[in-house]
Amino acid sequence: MGIVWVIIIALLALVGGAALGFFIARKYMMNYLKKNPPINEQMLRTLMMQMGQKPSQKKINQMMRSMNNQMK
Repeated sequence: MGIVWVIIIALLALVGGAALGFFIARKYMMNYLKKNPPINEQMLRTLMMQMGQKPSQKKINQMMRSMNNQMK
């Protein structure tokens, strides 16, 4: 009967650790992406020029605003 309890406790600790690790990693990545956004205005301007579009500041601001809204 003792070995059954050891196995049950080990499985519970494994599941609990995996869940806790997932939420800690998720929180860390969300904070990291808020502080270091993956794309900025210069990258967006370069991307639009490569696609053959002439980027205006109004269009770039609009796209940055929509990307920031999606992050929230």
